[in-house]
Amino acid sequence: MNRVHGLVRGLGGALAVIAAATTAACRETPRASATAPTVKVTPVIERVVPVFREWLGTTVGHVTAQIRARVSGYLLTQDYKEGEVVKAGDLMFTIDPRPYQASFDQSKGKLEQGQAQLAQAKAQLAQNTAEVEQAKAQVRQAEGEVDKAVAMQVKTQLEVERYTPLAARGSLSQQELDNTVQNNLGNQATVVAERANLDKARAAVERAQAGVEKARADIATAQAAIVQARAGLDDSRLNLDWTRVLSPITGVAGIKKADIGDLVSTTSVLTTVASIDPIYVQFNLTEQQYLRWRGAGGTMPATQFQIELILADGQQYPKKGAAQILGLEVDATTGTIPVRASFPNPGNVLRPGQFAKVRFPVFTSKNALLVPQRAVRDTQGLLQVGVVAPDDRVSVRTVQMGERIGTLWIAERGLEPGQRVIVDGLDKVKAGDKVTAVAVEADPADAPAGGAPPAGARSAAPRAEKSSTK
Repeated sequence: MNRVHGLVRGLGGALAVIAAATTAACRETPRASATAPTVKVTPVIERVVPVFREWLGTTVGHVTAQIRARVSGYLLTQDYKEGEVVKAGDLMFTIDPRPYQASFDQSKGKLEQGQAQLAQAKAQLAQNTAEVEQAKAQVRQAEGEVDKAVAMQVKTQLEVERYTPLAARGSLSQQELDNTVQNNLGNQATVVAERANLDKARAAVERAQAGVEKARADIATAQAAIVQARAGLDDSRLNLDWTRVLSPITGVAGIKKADIGDLVSTTSVLTTVASIDPIYVQFNLTEQQYLRWRGAGGTMPATQFQIELILADGQQYPKKGAAQILGLEVDATTGTIPVRASFPNPGNVLRPGQFAKVRFPVFTSKNALLVPQRAVRDTQGLLQVGVVAPDDRVSVRTVQMGERIGTLWIAERGLEPGQRVIVDGLDKVKAGDKVTAVAVEADPADAPAGGAPPAGARSAAPRAEKSSTK
């Protein structure tokens, strides 16, 4: 019986303890519920921000020259160091010059032979010209002798005619008449002889003139031979010079593509030299982008901005560039038009063929409302933001978001300047809850003054946080 009473007393004590604990818990519950949850908030920022776009580009040498062999032959020497800067006119390779030296010497000999023939033909022309003059002088002399002989013959002919009647009347002796007749006959013979000499002199003139014409023809032939020989000599000299392969530009020389002893031809590429300071970065614009950004003066507004370059490792290149070349036509396959931006490249850090991103502002958003991207919750495609009112109560706003600027996001609808948005703790509260708001600032590096993204920022911002679907 005493044992039963003991058990009853023990059970009663236990129930009393449980009741006391329950009462204490009930008293503490209202106290805990009175403690508002803590959330981190930041104000909606209003500012003018440029909106950037990015394009994938490829670095291209400002001037790129393929060093080719211009003559065939065996490669004798390599006269440059691969990967180093060469100047315009520097010797890079030497091709065996002996066959071309022999051809040059042969062409030079033909030229000298032609020059000798020309000199001989000119001398012959001078000699024949002198003979023509001499023959003409002889003709003039013969013509004088003929005229003199004719005059004498006419004189004796008149004497014969005058003496003949006198001798018939006995007024003149027959001997005197016979002498006069003989003199006349002699003068006639002299006229014939002088005329023969005149014909001979004229024939000599014709022969000398024929010699002049032949000499002139020989001169023309020699001159043509000289022209041909000089052309052959120039060609041979050019081929001989081309055995020394020179760099046409100043730039960085690439790795050789032919070894010493290789037989190279005019189709052989020996190496490449590229001028890469400055260097081009080529990217493609769509036709719509080009038309939208076309300026009033026929130039793209992009040329007014400094273009940023983001390298493959995500780092921003320290130098800014500017668009310089716009392609001639739109590619019919891709519907894009190429653009080349020029970047300073001191130290030749950038090399042709690298992939990089170019970015520049395409338009300016005025009075943009910016919130951190982590403040936006994506609930099954519905974007929501928690807003803390002045009385510290939470309201959940459905918003429409626009462009991403670094880690900030432009709110197009649903928010107003200065409103406090929850950046941390939204998953712990619901609409209508009273909260303790702790103010934090958006990281200034996310969106510096003017709205430019931070160095190395990527255009594809992280997706908005997914809300819990408990």
